Amino acid sequence: MKKKHMVIIGILAVLLSFAVVHAVFQIKELKEIKEESGKLHKEIGNLRDQIETLQEEKQEAEDKLEKIKEEQKEEQKAEKETEKEEQKKIAIDPGHQSPKVDMSDKEPLGPGSTEMKAKATGGTQGKFTGVPEYELNMNISRLLKTELEKRGYQVLLTRQDNETAISNKERAELATKWGADIYVRIHGNGNEDSSVHGAMTMVPSSENPFVSHLHEKSYALGEAVIQAYCDSCGMKNNGVQLFDNMTGINWSSVPVIILEMGFMTNETDDKNMQNAEYQERMVQGIANGIDNYFAAGN
Repeated sequence: MKKKHMVIIGILAVLLSFAVVHAVFQIKELKEIKEESGKLHKEIGNLRDQIETLQEEKQEAEDKLEKIKEEQKEEQKAEKETEKEEQKKIAIDPGHQSPKVDMSDKEPLGPGSTEMKAKATGGTQGKFTGVPEYELNMNISRLLKTELEKRGYQVLLTRQDNETAISNKERAELATKWGADIYVRIHGNGNEDSSVHGAMTMVPSSENPFVSHLHEKSYALGEAVIQAYCDSCGMKNNGVQLFDNMTGINWSSVPVIILEMGFMTNETDDKNMQNAEYQERMVQGIANGIDNYFAAGN
Protein backbone atom coordinates (compact mmCIF):
# COMPACT_ATOMS: atom_id res chain seq x y z
CA MET A 1 0.00 0.00 0.00
CA LYS A 2 2.85 2.25 0.92
CA LYS A 3 4.44 1.56 -2.39
CA LYS A 4 1.23 2.43 -4.21
CA HIS A 5 1.00 5.73 -2.33
CA MET A 6 4.57 6.52 -3.19
CA VAL A 7 3.85 5.97 -6.89
CA ILE A 8 0.80 8.23 -6.75
CA ILE A 9 2.76 10.90 -4.95
CA GLY A 10 5.52 10.61 -7.54
CA ILE A 11 3.02 10.99 -10.36
CA LEU A 12 1.46 13.98 -8.64
CA ALA A 13 4.89 15.51 -8.14
CA VAL A 14 5.66 15.10 -11.83
CA LEU A 15 2.30 16.58 -12.81
CA LEU A 16 2.84 19.47 -10.44
CA SER A 17 6.27 20.03 -11.89
CA PHE A 18 4.77 20.13 -15.40
CA ALA A 19 2.07 22.50 -14.14
CA VAL A 20 4.65 24.76 -12.55
CA VAL A 21 6.81 24.73 -15.67
CA HIS A 22 3.73 25.42 -17.83
CA ALA A 23 2.67 28.23 -15.52
CA VAL A 24 6.15 29.72 -15.70
CA PHE A 25 6.04 29.63 -19.49
CA GLN A 26 2.58 31.18 -19.53
CA ILE A 27 3.72 33.93 -17.17
CA LYS A 28 6.70 34.54 -19.43
CA GLU A 29 4.45 34.65 -22.51
CA LEU A 30 2.04 37.00 -20.77
CA LYS A 31 4.94 39.23 -19.82
CA GLU A 32 6.17 39.26 -23.43
CA ILE A 33 2.64 39.93 -24.67
CA LYS A 34 2.31 42.77 -22.17
CA GLU A 35 5.63 44.21 -23.32
CA GLU A 36 4.56 43.89 -26.95
CA SER A 37 1.22 45.45 -26.10
CA GLY A 38 3.01 48.33 -24.43
CA LYS A 39 5.16 48.79 -27.51
CA LEU A 40 2.08 48.69 -29.74
CA HIS A 41 0.29 51.23 -27.56
CA LYS A 42 3.34 53.44 -27.79
CA GLU A 43 3.53 53.03 -31.57
CA ILE A 44 -0.20 53.75 -31.83
CA GLY A 45 0.33 56.89 -29.77
CA ASN A 46 3.20 57.90 -32.06
CA LEU A 47 1.04 57.23 -35.11
CA ARG A 48 -1.76 59.33 -33.63
CA ASP A 49 0.71 62.16 -33.07
CA GLN A 50 1.95 61.81 -36.64
CA ILE A 51 -1.62 61.79 -37.95
CA GLU A 52 -2.43 64.93 -35.98
CA THR A 53 0.73 66.56 -37.32
CA LEU A 54 -0.16 65.55 -40.87
CA GLN A 55 -3.71 66.85 -40.42
CA GLU A 56 -2.34 70.17 -39.17
CA GLU A 57 0.09 70.32 -42.10
CA LYS A 58 -2.76 69.39 -44.47
CA GLN A 59 -4.92 72.19 -43.04
CA GLU A 60 -2.04 74.65 -43.34
CA ALA A 61 -1.48 73.56 -46.95
CA GLU A 62 -5.21 73.95 -47.72
CA ASP A 63 -5.24 77.39 -46.10
CA LYS A 64 -2.19 78.42 -48.14
CA LEU A 65 -3.78 77.05 -51.33
CA GLU A 66 -6.99 78.93 -50.62
CA LYS A 67 -5.00 82.09 -49.99
CA ILE A 68 -3.11 81.61 -53.28
CA LYS A 69 -6.41 81.08 -55.12
CA GLU A 70 -7.83 84.26 -53.60
CA GLU A 71 -4.70 86.18 -54.56
CA GLN A 72 -4.91 84.79 -58.11
CA LYS A 73 -8.58 85.83 -58.32
CA GLU A 74 -7.66 89.33 -57.18
CA GLU A 75 -4.83 89.48 -59.71
CA GLN A 76 -7.09 88.26 -62.50
CA LYS A 77 -9.75 90.77 -61.48
CA ALA A 78 -7.15 93.55 -61.48
CA GLU A 79 -5.87 92.40 -64.89
CA LYS A 80 -9.41 92.41 -66.29
CA GLU A 81 -10.02 95.88 -64.88
CA THR A 82 -6.75 97.06 -66.43
CA GLU A 83 -7.66 95.47 -69.77
CA LYS A 84 -11.09 97.07 -69.60
CA GLU A 85 -9.56 100.46 -68.86
CA GLU A 86 -7.20 100.01 -71.82
CA GLN A 87 -10.03 99.01 -74.18
CA LYS A 88 -11.09 101.73 -76.57
CA LYS A 89 -14.72 102.78 -76.25
CA ILE A 90 -16.73 103.14 -79.45
CA ALA A 91 -20.12 104.85 -79.43
CA ILE A 92 -22.25 103.85 -82.42
CA ASP A 93 -25.32 105.83 -83.39
CA PRO A 94 -27.85 103.92 -85.53
CA GLY A 95 -29.25 106.98 -87.32
CA HIS A 96 -32.93 108.01 -87.16
CA GLN A 97 -35.78 105.96 -85.67
CA SER A 98 -39.31 104.94 -86.56
CA PRO A 99 -41.49 107.84 -87.78
CA LYS A 100 -44.08 106.58 -85.28
CA VAL A 101 -41.98 108.35 -82.64
CA ASP A 102 -42.71 112.08 -82.71
CA MET A 103 -39.35 113.87 -82.78
CA SER A 104 -40.59 117.05 -84.46
CA ASP A 105 -39.67 119.30 -81.53
CA LYS A 106 -36.65 121.52 -82.07
CA GLU A 107 -33.22 121.57 -80.45
CA PRO A 108 -30.16 123.87 -80.95
CA LEU A 109 -27.86 123.10 -83.90
CA GLY A 110 -24.92 123.28 -81.52
CA PRO A 111 -23.97 124.51 -78.03
CA GLY A 112 -25.17 128.10 -77.66
CA SER A 113 -26.73 128.17 -81.13
CA THR A 114 -29.93 130.09 -81.81
CA GLU A 115 -30.53 128.03 -84.94
CA MET A 116 -32.94 125.19 -84.22
CA LYS A 117 -33.42 121.85 -86.01
CA ALA A 118 -35.82 118.94 -85.56
CA LYS A 119 -34.64 116.58 -82.83
CA ALA A 120 -34.56 113.67 -85.32
CA THR A 121 -36.23 112.34 -88.46
CA GLY A 122 -37.23 108.96 -89.86
CA GLY A 123 -34.65 109.07 -92.66
CA THR A 124 -34.96 107.82 -96.22
CA GLN A 125 -36.11 104.43 -97.55
CA GLY A 126 -34.90 101.81 -99.99
CA LYS A 127 -36.43 102.72 -103.33
CA PHE A 128 -36.06 99.16 -104.62
CA THR A 129 -36.17 97.09 -101.40
CA GLY A 130 -38.68 99.19 -99.46
CA VAL A 131 -36.55 98.89 -96.30
CA PRO A 132 -36.62 102.05 -94.14
CA GLU A 133 -33.26 103.65 -93.44
CA TYR A 134 -33.73 103.46 -89.67
CA GLU A 135 -34.01 99.65 -89.94
CA LEU A 136 -30.91 99.34 -92.11
CA ASN A 137 -28.96 101.57 -89.72
CA MET A 138 -30.04 99.49 -86.72
CA ASN A 139 -29.19 96.17 -88.36
CA ILE A 140 -25.72 97.26 -89.44
CA SER A 141 -25.04 98.89 -86.06
CA ARG A 142 -25.88 95.69 -84.20
CA LEU A 143 -23.63 93.63 -86.47
CA LEU A 144 -20.87 96.21 -86.06
CA LYS A 145 -21.20 96.15 -82.28
CA THR A 146 -20.73 92.38 -82.25
CA GLU A 147 -17.70 92.58 -84.55
CA LEU A 148 -16.02 95.37 -82.60
CA GLU A 149 -16.53 93.54 -79.30
CA LYS A 150 -14.84 90.49 -80.82
CA ARG A 151 -11.89 92.75 -81.58
CA GLY A 152 -11.63 93.89 -77.96
CA TYR A 153 -13.52 97.20 -78.04
CA GLN A 154 -16.19 98.37 -75.64
CA VAL A 155 -19.24 99.41 -77.62
CA LEU A 156 -22.31 101.53 -76.89
CA LEU A 157 -25.37 101.82 -79.14
CA THR A 158 -27.18 105.11 -78.66
CA ARG A 159 -30.48 103.32 -79.24
CA GLN A 160 -31.45 99.67 -78.83
CA ASP A 161 -34.61 99.61 -80.92
CA ASN A 162 -36.47 101.61 -83.54
CA GLU A 163 -38.97 103.16 -81.12
CA THR A 164 -36.44 104.89 -78.85
CA ALA A 165 -37.20 108.61 -78.53
CA ILE A 166 -33.71 110.12 -78.36
CA SER A 167 -32.64 113.25 -80.22
CA ASN A 168 -29.42 113.84 -82.15
CA LYS A 169 -28.18 116.14 -79.40
CA GLU A 170 -29.01 113.59 -76.71
CA ARG A 171 -27.21 110.83 -78.61
CA ALA A 172 -24.01 112.88 -78.77
CA GLU A 173 -24.32 113.71 -75.09
CA LEU A 174 -24.86 110.03 -74.27
CA ALA A 175 -21.60 109.16 -76.06
CA THR A 176 -19.81 111.83 -74.03
CA LYS A 177 -21.28 110.72 -70.72
CA TRP A 178 -20.29 107.11 -71.44
CA GLY A 179 -16.70 108.19 -72.09
CA ALA A 180 -16.46 107.25 -75.76
CA ASP A 181 -13.14 107.62 -77.55
CA ILE A 182 -14.85 108.06 -80.92
CA TYR A 183 -18.41 108.54 -82.12
CA VAL A 184 -19.48 106.72 -85.31
CA ARG A 185 -22.89 107.56 -86.75
CA ILE A 186 -24.39 105.03 -89.19
CA HIS A 187 -26.64 106.26 -92.01
CA GLY A 188 -27.96 105.43 -95.45
CA ASN A 189 -28.02 108.13 -98.16
CA GLY A 190 -30.65 109.22 -100.64
CA ASN A 191 -30.89 111.35 -103.79
CA GLU A 192 -33.59 112.28 -106.29
CA ASP A 193 -31.22 111.07 -109.01
CA SER A 194 -31.23 107.27 -108.73
CA SER A 195 -27.97 107.02 -110.67
CA VAL A 196 -26.04 108.60 -107.82
CA HIS A 197 -24.29 105.90 -105.80
CA GLY A 198 -21.41 105.20 -103.46
CA ALA A 199 -20.38 105.87 -99.86
CA MET A 200 -18.84 108.78 -98.02
CA THR A 201 -18.00 110.00 -94.53
CA MET A 202 -19.06 113.38 -93.14
CA VAL A 203 -16.92 115.28 -90.63
CA PRO A 204 -16.80 118.79 -89.12
CA SER A 205 -14.63 121.36 -90.88
CA SER A 206 -11.74 123.24 -89.28
CA GLU A 207 -14.04 126.30 -89.27
CA ASN A 208 -16.95 124.62 -87.53
CA PRO A 209 -18.25 127.14 -84.95
CA PHE A 210 -18.84 124.42 -82.36
CA VAL A 211 -16.28 121.62 -82.77
CA SER A 212 -13.47 122.95 -84.95
CA HIS A 213 -11.00 121.34 -82.51
CA LEU A 214 -12.34 117.91 -83.52
CA HIS A 215 -11.71 118.43 -87.24
CA GLU A 216 -8.26 116.85 -87.53
CA LYS A 217 -9.00 113.60 -85.70
CA SER A 218 -12.50 113.38 -87.15
CA TYR A 219 -11.05 113.72 -90.63
CA ALA A 220 -8.47 111.01 -89.88
CA LEU A 221 -11.24 108.73 -88.63
CA GLY A 222 -13.46 109.50 -91.62
CA GLU A 223 -10.62 108.82 -94.04
CA ALA A 224 -9.64 105.54 -92.36
CA VAL A 225 -13.22 104.26 -92.27
CA ILE A 226 -14.29 105.21 -95.80
CA GLN A 227 -11.13 103.75 -97.32
CA ALA A 228 -11.38 100.42 -95.48
CA TYR A 229 -15.15 100.28 -95.99
CA CYS A 230 -14.98 100.72 -99.76
CA ASP A 231 -11.99 98.36 -100.03
CA SER A 232 -13.97 95.69 -98.18
CA CYS A 233 -17.37 95.87 -99.88
CA GLY A 234 -16.47 97.44 -103.24
CA MET A 235 -18.73 100.46 -102.80
CA LYS A 236 -17.74 103.56 -104.80
CA ASN A 237 -15.63 105.84 -102.59
CA ASN A 238 -17.04 109.38 -102.52
CA GLY A 239 -14.43 110.40 -99.97
CA VAL A 240 -14.54 112.52 -96.80
CA GLN A 241 -16.82 115.55 -96.96
CA LEU A 242 -17.15 118.51 -94.59
CA PHE A 243 -20.48 119.31 -92.93
CA ASP A 244 -21.09 121.88 -90.18
CA ASN A 245 -24.90 121.74 -90.14
CA MET A 246 -25.33 118.36 -88.41
CA THR A 247 -26.62 118.53 -84.83
CA GLY A 248 -25.21 115.10 -83.97
CA ILE A 249 -21.76 116.24 -85.04
CA ASN A 250 -21.89 119.69 -83.46
CA TRP A 251 -22.78 118.35 -80.01
CA SER A 252 -20.03 115.74 -79.98
CA SER A 253 -17.07 116.04 -77.61
CA VAL A 254 -14.96 113.34 -79.29
CA PRO A 255 -13.85 112.66 -82.89
CA VAL A 256 -17.04 112.08 -84.84
CA ILE A 257 -18.10 110.91 -88.30
CA ILE A 258 -21.27 110.09 -90.18
CA LEU A 259 -20.83 107.11 -92.47
CA GLU A 260 -23.26 107.33 -95.37
CA MET A 261 -23.05 103.65 -96.29
CA GLY A 262 -24.59 103.93 -99.75
CA PHE A 263 -27.53 105.38 -101.63
CA MET A 264 -30.83 103.69 -100.85
CA THR A 265 -32.24 105.44 -103.91
CA ASN A 266 -29.77 103.60 -106.18
CA GLU A 267 -30.78 100.10 -107.22
CA THR A 268 -27.35 98.49 -106.87
CA ASP A 269 -26.49 100.12 -103.54
CA ASP A 270 -29.96 99.52 -102.12
CA LYS A 271 -30.07 95.82 -102.97
CA ASN A 272 -26.45 95.24 -101.95
CA MET A 273 -27.04 96.76 -98.52
CA GLN A 274 -29.84 94.23 -97.88
CA ASN A 275 -27.69 91.25 -98.83
CA ALA A 276 -26.41 89.35 -95.76
CA GLU A 277 -23.02 88.52 -97.28
CA TYR A 278 -22.57 92.10 -98.44
CA GLN A 279 -23.54 93.40 -95.00
CA GLU A 280 -20.80 91.28 -93.47
CA ARG A 281 -18.28 92.92 -95.82
CA MET A 282 -19.67 96.34 -94.88
CA VAL A 283 -19.22 95.63 -91.18
CA GLN A 284 -15.73 94.21 -91.64
CA GLY A 285 -14.76 97.32 -93.56
CA ILE A 286 -16.00 99.73 -90.89
CA ALA A 287 -14.26 97.74 -88.15
CA ASN A 288 -11.03 97.61 -90.18
CA GLY A 289 -11.18 101.39 -90.60
CA ILE A 290 -11.56 101.88 -86.84
CA ASP A 291 -8.62 99.50 -86.25
CA ASN A 292 -6.52 101.48 -88.73
CA TYR A 293 -7.45 104.77 -87.08
CA PHE A 294 -6.21 103.67 -83.67
CA ALA A 295 -3.21 101.83 -85.13
CA ALA A 296 -2.08 105.15 -86.59
CA GLY A 297 -1.72 106.48 -83.04
CA ASN A 298 -4.97 108.43 -82.78
